[in-house]
Amino acid sequence: MNPAVIRPLVICLFKNKDSILVAEGFDSVKKEHFYRPIGGGIEFGESSSDALKREVKEEIRAVITDLKYLGMIESIFAFNGEVGHEIVMVYDAKFIDAEFYRKSTFMGKEDDGTPFKLFWKPISEFQSGNLRLVPENLLNLIIEDKRKNEL
Repeated sequence: MNPAVIRPLVICLFKNKDSILVAEGFDSVKKEHFYRPIGGGIEFGESSSDALKREVKEEIRAVITDLKYLGMIESIFAFNGEVGHEIVMVYDAKFIDAEFYRKSTFMGKEDDGTPFKLFWKPISEFQSGNLRLVPENLLNLIIEDKRKNEL
């Protein structure tokens, strides 16, 4: 992380019944696990929706459709003892290949080749505080979107 830069990111809340797709992370300073939807950096001149499609294809070799913009979150946080600042565009989308919804877990790969594991985790686990979802306030955006869809 570059502490003097605000990083533009895009993430996606892939939904599967009452669960969302997240990758597990670990903060070695705080000794805490956390979960974050997949996505990544928005490059100069790239729209957030195009960045999301590119990142999902790069990370898990998946093609997505039905992108729906849910909102933006400003995230100022500490990770491994360093301060980060992100502007996060949040989307909902669907996988074209339904096989992704049938797997309880599968692997992805970061830009640098580092593998990571993805899980379908129930939203209730984040609401109860059993699991930590980042960026902060993402859970509020999920709950707000769920309410809108129930109306």
